[in-house]
Amino acid sequence: MSEVRTIEEAFDFIQGVGICTIFSGSVEGVQALWDVVDLPDRSGGRTRWGARTEAVWAWKTELPTLYPDDVYYGKIKGGHAVLMSMDYLRKTHYRKSKRPVADCRELARHVYDIIRLSPGTSAEIRREAMERFGCSKSRFESALKELQVTLNIVRLNEPDLKNDTWVPFAEVYGEFDRVGGEA
Repeated sequence: MSEVRTIEEAFDFIQGVGICTIFSGSVEGVQALWDVVDLPDRSGGRTRWGARTEAVWAWKTELPTLYPDDVYYGKIKGGHAVLMSMDYLRKTHYRKSKRPVADCRELARHVYDIIRLSPGTSAEIRREAMERFGCSKSRFESALKELQVTLNIVRLNEPDLKNDTWVPFAEVYGEFDRVGGEA
């Protein structure tokens, strides 16, 4: 198992394995970035969380932002957050996981429509969904997760964004839909 200490080594790890979870090592056959990061757990960082947690938490956002053509952030079945190489997304994950929004549950379809018409942060979209559809925060989170797992929405990877901002998957990765993943 490789030892990862820098964002560049994390990038190399992702390119090597194709897909990894962020923190959870509970997905059969999928390694966890957390497990290969060799930084102190409770020290060496700027917070009480320690250098290891700080690094992994930051890298999940920074890697797709720094390497938008090479690293994808998303969710897989079971709701696990993952980083994957664009090659893995193209050749394996897209074909296995892409589902039409019409196949999603009703609330997910409504949340998708909100995002399609007006991309926004999780809080903004949640507020509108709760007002319009009377859903709970938990039901909203499940709908948002379903849309990520089915590759209908994606987090926008812009360097200046501080909060997760959601857009339709096709807005960022439209070429995948045009050619069935082989972009």
